[in-house]
Amino acid sequence: MALTPEQQHVLALIEKHQEPMPDYVREYILSKKRAGLSPNTLLQYLYRYKHFFNWTLSEGIISAPSITAIPYTELEVMKKETIELYLDFLKEENISQDKDMVEHRGPAVVELSVHALKALFNYLTKETENDDGECYFYRNVMSKIVLHTKRETANRRARNISSVLLNDEELNEYLKFIKNGYGDQLTAATPKLRYERDMERDLAINSLILGTGMRVGEIATIHMKKVHLNKGTIEITRKGGTEDTVLVMDSALQDLKHYMHIRESRYKGAKDCPFLFVSSYGGSAKPLSRRAIQNIVNKYTAAFGQSNGISPHKLRHSFAVDFIRNGGDIILLRDQLGHNDIKTTSLYTNMANTDSQKILTNMDQRRQNVDF
Repeated sequence: MALTPEQQHVLALIEKHQEPMPDYVREYILSKKRAGLSPNTLLQYLYRYKHFFNWTLSEGIISAPSITAIPYTELEVMKKETIELYLDFLKEENISQDKDMVEHRGPAVVELSVHALKALFNYLTKETENDDGECYFYRNVMSKIVLHTKRETANRRARNISSVLLNDEELNEYLKFIKNGYGDQLTAATPKLRYERDMERDLAINSLILGTGMRVGEIATIHMKKVHLNKGTIEITRKGGTEDTVLVMDSALQDLKHYMHIRESRYKGAKDCPFLFVSSYGGSAKPLSRRAIQNIVNKYTAAFGQSNGISPHKLRHSFAVDFIRNGGDIILLRDQLGHNDIKTTSLYTNMANTDSQKILTNMDQRRQNVDF
């Protein structure tokens, strides 16, 4: 399967950032590539390993001329206290580019660092093999590190997410806005010309998210030959490389047909590009990256009145909630969204459930009518 420029870029970055790593880290990356771990995840892990190893060298915890020269025996004897000191450093380090400002990492980055180190230590203590058939070492200090994540009920999380979703009426109004309203807000010639060139494409992207619930990465990698308009399906590659087929809502199919009809005439060289969604770069058609699709969605949702805009993932949430509200089965939704765990899908039942609010409203009305 052909790779998008973005995918090629990620793989190139992995090669670049694993070069100065110790041999055992490069072994880990190769092993997980074979196992199908997401290249984006591997790249993020490499960033975290670089930061961790640089910290151990700068603090004098490990004595080595470079990261490449750090032996795994140093990890074998590392103390729990050392890891805890590193996590404190992650939380307290000023990462602002402005020397007069203070900015700290969010908890998600700290959690990612822990996951990255746990993954590496698990590999070294369980999956490696030396000349004697033994793992490189067996003492796993990361097994003693426990993440204390903030807990919240599924209902609370659902309410938090719901606050930034498009409701039933807004879903249709939003797509109409892309087609008819957005252009009216533009006054400068260049943005208006760009909108007129890209409207069918941008409408198809937004309509496809709201008509299938696909992830932005899945949309960015759709191949023309995988679109089956007569069947109302699209073959896609899910997270982790799993192949799947998704059903497409009829209205989204119509928007997609309109885009595909003008695709080759609107974008020079599009006929030779295997990917569905393209734009003009340097006079020829190139596939849209995930970031470009994110920017497209953000641009239209912001103009629609959603503050600073919302992400494609929020549109995916909007689709899922609408699916449940219209009588959709949670198992069918799980398959439509490509979830591996039904617990993830069950979140949407909380988001779509308005029964509690209706009951409270009725209770309140009855109390107000009581004649004291």
